[in-house]
Amino acid sequence: MDSKHLHILQHSLGLDQYGRGTFYRNHFVTGEGSSDHADCMALVEAGYMGIRKNHPLAGGDDGFWVTEAGKRAVRERSPSPPRLTRDQQRYQEWLNYDSSMSFIDYLKWKSRQRQQIGGAI
Repeated sequence: MDSKHLHILQHSLGLDQYGRGTFYRNHFVTGEGSSDHADCMALVEAGYMGIRKNHPLAGGDDGFWVTEAGKRAVRERSPSPPRLTRDQQRYQEWLNYDSSMSFIDYLKWKSRQRQQIGGAI
């Protein structure tokens, strides 16, 4: 399986390039003549995807889904994410926190949280 095939499987499942995330979807829509159709057909032949031709909900294009073998291949073949520095980890935590705080306000808040926990012990 090449990197383009792996990317199609990851995208079909709603995962990032490292295979992280939750399987919040399982579909890929493409039609004959598009750049991804031949790759999806190759994944069907390999047993990593299934197909429903001329799917009415896809406007007549083909609808593909990832099989259990495809999900297993994504888990096994997705690269490990790069190691983050401490600062990069803090920034990622702020992005994941999803609040209206600025990054600097988030860092100050986290510092106060650590001080409260440390003082309670």
